[in-house]
Amino acid sequence: MADRAVKVYRRVKPAFARFSKPMTSEQAKRSSTLSKPKSPRSASDPWSGKAAKAKAAKKESIRVQSFGKKKTATAVAIIRNGRGAIKVNSIPIKLIRPEILRYKIYETVLIVGDEHFRELNIRCRVSGGGQTSQIFALRQAIAKALVAYYAKYKDAASAFELKKLYTEYDRSLLIADPRRTEPKKFGGRGARARRQKSYR
Repeated sequence: MADRAVKVYRRVKPAFARFSKPMTSEQAKRSSTLSKPKSPRSASDPWSGKAAKAKAAKKESIRVQSFGKKKTATAVAIIRNGRGAIKVNSIPIKLIRPEILRYKIYETVLIVGDEHFRELNIRCRVSGGGQTSQIFALRQAIAKALVAYYAKYKDAASAFELKKLYTEYDRSLLIADPRRTEPKKFGGRGARARRQKSYR
């Protein structure tokens, strides 16, 4: 057993001797550079420039959300950067039927001019109410979202101008209509109509 241990020691001794030697100056330098944390990328590095551009583009991306209401219909409009597309429940605005009600939505664009919408995409969701109520809720949501976008990302003066144009044309484009259908009561066919009675 002792002879075996001696043999193993003799075999391992050169390796131990190599590690036990004092380090040269070059080896010390190499080990110190390996232990140092990596320095941040320089400005000349192409990858750092790409990352900065991506970060700047992310900062520039806009998002404004607004809602409109009419009776029991509720619409939500979200404005983002784009090319002037307006979609309602994932359907392009030009496919909305009937045509007469489609022009009610177009009013929000025609009043202020289509140049305000060229760099924006508007995505709308609408639910509840009837067909006409949904259209009126949509046009209100789009108008309010555009005014909010100009107030947040442009300047207050242009937002005020838009608000003035919308209010002069139709107040309901920015301010919700508080009117609601009056509920029916007993003793008659409707909210106010009563059953007729004869005394003779």
